[in-house]
Amino acid sequence: MSRPLRVAIVGAGPAGIYAADALLKSEVAADPGVSIDLFERMPAPFGLIRYGVAPDHPRIKGIITALHQVLDKPQIRLFGNVDYPRDIGLDDLRTFYDAVIFSTGATADRALDIPGIHLDGSYGAADFVSWYDGHPDVPRTWPLTAEKVAVLGVGNVALDVARILAKTADELLPTEIPPNVHDGLKANRAREIHVFGRRGPAQAKFSPMELRELDHSPTIEVIVDPEDIDYDDGSIATRRGNKQADMVAKTLENWAIRDVGDRPHKLFLHFFESPSEILGEDGRVVGLRTERTALDGTGNVKGTGTFKDWDVTGVYRAVGYLSDKLPKLPWDVESGTVPDKGGRVIEETGAHLQSTYVTGWIRRGPVGLIGHTKGDANETVAHLLDDHAAGRLHVPASPAPESVDAFLNERDVRFTTWEGWYRLDAAEKALGEPQGRQRVKIVEREDMLRASGA
Repeated sequence: MSRPLRVAIVGAGPAGIYAADALLKSEVAADPGVSIDLFERMPAPFGLIRYGVAPDHPRIKGIITALHQVLDKPQIRLFGNVDYPRDIGLDDLRTFYDAVIFSTGATADRALDIPGIHLDGSYGAADFVSWYDGHPDVPRTWPLTAEKVAVLGVGNVALDVARILAKTADELLPTEIPPNVHDGLKANRAREIHVFGRRGPAQAKFSPMELRELDHSPTIEVIVDPEDIDYDDGSIATRRGNKQADMVAKTLENWAIRDVGDRPHKLFLHFFESPSEILGEDGRVVGLRTERTALDGTGNVKGTGTFKDWDVTGVYRAVGYLSDKLPKLPWDVESGTVPDKGGRVIEETGAHLQSTYVTGWIRRGPVGLIGHTKGDANETVAHLLDDHAAGRLHVPASPAPESVDAFLNERDVRFTTWEGWYRLDAAEKALGEPQGRQRVKIVEREDMLRASGA
């Protein structure tokens, strides 16, 4: 093949950008070269780093610097504000590219099947995260009337939700939160936040640094009940074999034995409490019922038949994300992923769907940290390049890059570009400058498109 290998990547979050980076570092990139187009349904790139990481975590957002260096490469183009499959479908992509990699991630809340989950005052964590991160496709306001709130789950998203609910609006003002979020948080009445996990401290999925950050706020008193510090043989084995789990457990132990201070907002971390029902009156949340659990020797738990009602009027479930089904691709309903072998999309017959690949959360589910997607991307790209070398990729009818621009223009798709991101980036920094802030995020899609010069 005398022309560059043409690859489309659907999703311009970390997973998609890591895949582009892996392609650029391959031998094929040197000869005959690679030409990569990233398609992103948001007007801006970076996926969950922009719309899933809490605004008071600039350290994680620093990953954008490394992703920037990849997208700056001349072999890569960005098409933002382009939705799959509304604006461009799989058959269209096959017209222009030798191969397609899907890296669309996971943005919806996983269901929690307990009575009362649909009551007014019961929320999905992902929806709340989208609101405070200024996602353009969610409402601009959020009801923050509950003084006592429950958060279900013991992962980093649960910590983010609890921390944002427990902090004051002014604590978050130095971050990039947009004005509507700051105004909403100023009206927040939460003074007591309860985080619930059905298993013990050794099984918590917090990362140690995220957990310790809870205690850094001058307004948040973190409280752990000494009775919740319990380990069985399975828990002890977990701590010995997992440094992260051991560090989390030690932090929780230290908090359990200290005296409770007088910071105004109380954040309780509860273990061995399994949510069994959200209690309601007149269609609204008035409490949470949990069943006390006990370790069974393996690190798992069993119910004890002892129930407790908690006085809360808001409940946030942070029990995991779920990917949206992608049309034209096979789908595993249970895991919310595209079936694959080593990143190759696998049809029901067991055959590889030609020239079609997946990486990141759409491939393996929403588990692990951002950096884990790099290994995924390397494996997927290695198999794509194997298929290319063996002549197994299909041949596109219109591989010229300008064919894609013409197609989108013909469909009147207002797309943004990498150059447009630089303009949007500058506009957000300009909004922050008068207030001494690094940036203020632009929320409205139309405003993002205008700032990007779409």
